[in-house]
Order: sequence, then C-alpha cells, then structure tokens
Amino acid sequence: MQAKVRALGYAVVQAVDLDEWVKFGSELLGLQVAHRDDDRLLLRMDEYTYRLDVRRAEEPGVRALGWDVGGPEALEELTKRLADAGYRVEHGDADAADERQVMDLVRFRDPEDVVDHELFWGLRNATAKFVSPIGARFVAGELGLGHAFQALHGDVRAYDHLFREILGFRLSDHIDMPGGVGTFLHCNPRHHSFAYAHAPHRRRGIGHLMFEIDDLDLLGRQWDKVQDDGIPILSTFGKHTNDEMISFYVRSPSGFGIEYGVGGILIDDETWIPTRYDSAHYWGHRRIDY
Repeated sequence: MQAKVRALGYAVVQAVDLDEWVKFGSELLGLQVAHRDDDRLLLRMDEYTYRLDVRRAEEPGVRALGWDVGGPEALEELTKRLADAGYRVEHGDADAADERQVMDLVRFRDPEDVVDHELFWGLRNATAKFVSPIGARFVAGELGLGHAFQALHGDVRAYDHLFREILGFRLSDHIDMPGGVGTFLHCNPRHHSFAYAHAPHRRRGIGHLMFEIDDLDLLGRQWDKVQDDGIPILSTFGKHTNDEMISFYVRSPSGFGIEYGVGGILIDDETWIPTRYDSAHYWGHRRIDY
C-alpha cells in the first residue's frame, strides 16, 4: 500500500500573549490546558497529550502543521518522495521528536516558503482523560484535529502536486472563491483536512484552523458568548455548501481565524464524486472582519 498522510495531527502557533490563548482556548473553544509555562502552552481536545502547541513569540501566526503518516515505513517513503521532488527535508533529531511528543518526524517548507509542514508518526497518547472546561466533545481522534485553510499568492499547481501527488491527499471538491478556485482535500473520511486557494487579497499563509464539536446547542451557546464578550468575529453563523458544516469564524489571539463548527460530512472514497460549487455558503457566514 502506497504511503500517504493519514490525519492533521497538531498545529504549532505563535502568540505574543499566552494568557489570551488560555482564556480563548478554554472558555470559548473548550480545549483543556495540558501544560503551561512562561513560553509554551499545550491544549488538548481528545485522547492525545496535545493538539495545539502555542509558543510565545513576537511574530504571531501559524508556524507549523504536523501531519500523521501512521508509521516509520510511511515516513521513510514520503521523505524520499519529497527529496526526489526537490524539497529540502530536515530530519528531526531525538530532541525535536521529544519536543513534539512523537516517535519520529521530518519537516520541510511549503512551496511559498511561509509554513513548516512536519510529517510524523507516534503522537503521544495521554493516560489522563480529556476533560473540556465547557463540556465540549470534539470530532477528532483518527480524523485529526480538524482542518487548515491556506491563502496562496502564487501558483496553485505547486500545492496540487505536493499534497495530491506526493503526500497522497484525495480531491474532495472545488469552490469558486474571490481570487480563484478553492481546492479542498481529504486524507481520511473528514471532508477536508487541508484546503487552499489563490487569494492575493488576503495575507499569505494559514488563514484559519477548524475545530469541530458534536453538539449544535453548545455551538449556539458559544456563538452567544462570542457576541456577549465582544470576541472579534470574522464570519457570522452559517452553513457551508461542500462539507455542510454549521459554524462561525472568530479571530484568534494570534490573528488567524478559528472556524468552530458542527455537523461536517464524512467521505467514502468508494462512492465520492468531486464537484464544484459556485459559493462556499448555503446561508450566513457574512464576513465582518476578514
């Protein structure tokens, strides 16, 4: 069986103020604080020791995405494919693997040289049960932490080649978007784990991360909290066309967006037929501060 990425395992983000992330992550999103010191915050959403690694830094934003490949043989095969395609692949040493709490990893830069992508296997499982401070249950586990969307300024075809031909993602669908056609890819039954579009009107890089819960009522209560607490809204409550997610978007303490939603559909590769949508939304998702 050909090696491929299995799930979005973790994200590493940078922030000026970790206290803001503690409040935002726990009280709004329902993530559990697993570790906190002066320079690092780890947040959990399921059985793994962390899914979000927040580092204190002067330049806020998404620093790295970690992709689970399932085992050492897959990591070796994918590393060779990347190197053969001309990517400069850095092999993680024992300290790097320990820092990420994985068995082994490699990292490389994306074609636009703005994001580190890390391939790994063996993310550490926690013995303590995950406990959300707001009672949230996340749709995660083998589906990964959620999805990431990247705004591109260059050629989309370089990302098509990287993610589909080298890393083994499959096409979910396309959406007509301002600036170009958005591409949505899956690596497991979650409708998409990575998406990108030519978007020169947006800041280049990861525009948002998506976290999915399983309770519409909790989503509604957190939407009320967003409005009551004056949390910066990027897009209002709405429903997407392609993955049918009901969600809202807010600005994180690191500046990038967080989509918080419920009800995303799952893909069966045996029956799925990719299509193209003329809009990303059935209703709602009106942009406020994007």
